[in-house]
Amino acid sequence: MIVNDNICSTNLAAALKTAALEFKLAGLDTPQLDARLLLQSVMGIDQSALISASEQALTDGQVQQFNEFIKCRLMHRPVHRIIGEKEFWGMRLKISDAVLDPRADTECLVEAVLTHLDQQRGKNAEYRIADIGTGSGAIILALMGELTNAIGVATDISDDALEIARYNAARHGLEARIAFLQGSYLKPLSGRFDVIVSNPPYIPTSDILLLEPEVRDNDPQIALDGGGDGLDAYHALFNESAKLVKPEGRVFFEIGHDQASEIAQLAAQSGWHDVRISKDYGGNDRVFAASH
Repeated sequence: MIVNDNICSTNLAAALKTAALEFKLAGLDTPQLDARLLLQSVMGIDQSALISASEQALTDGQVQQFNEFIKCRLMHRPVHRIIGEKEFWGMRLKISDAVLDPRADTECLVEAVLTHLDQQRGKNAEYRIADIGTGSGAIILALMGELTNAIGVATDISDDALEIARYNAARHGLEARIAFLQGSYLKPLSGRFDVIVSNPPYIPTSDILLLEPEVRDNDPQIALDGGGDGLDAYHALFNESAKLVKPEGRVFFEIGHDQASEIAQLAAQSGWHDVRISKDYGGNDRVFAASH
């Protein structure tokens, strides 16, 4: 885990090679990609510019920052947490320790909502959408970006998370159509919604210690821990959503890959019907949808 000090007197190509080798020796899954993304961030350039400027020397300040990035990654700090940004649905989002690192599989949740609304009244219709436990704002921002006549309300129990979400909304010019409210689950909401969407904590408490360190030691525990059976959040979501979703409305929740049957039973007990389960890009159950 010792960064090569000679990196200070070399060019981008050599610096990239040195970092990738260190990551490979440390057993990281994507050493070349990790090294490239970190170096691009240090240099403030994209991949094509990194290639064309491969002979460019790093400044002392860039060397220092890159060495710090390398050390963080060797300690299993996720690349995008080191950089402080993550792309989701084509949007660059600021992230912090207060929010989940948005995953590609959560885009399947966005896709499911958009498909439903397109079939219902079309994407240009007026909708009212609630995002519960918004974190970085990834889901509500993706939806508002596609549904130009929709308005959104996003809740989170964490003020720090809401600060990040508000920043991301302003960054993408969507702040005028989204209200961000602090509180637990749906407690801050009023009125009725066409769609209620959430990526809640759904990992059983005992399973958290088994997660990869990139997740276990970096994502906020409150966004991971779903209680003893992983279903605590769904009890609240189903009960509270029943009085807030419109008669023709629908809920969409991200779920764990092995939770579909249990969550469907839980939903039925709360009066939800027309249950549909969608899979993620890996073929695993990932999105639960239902009407009340």
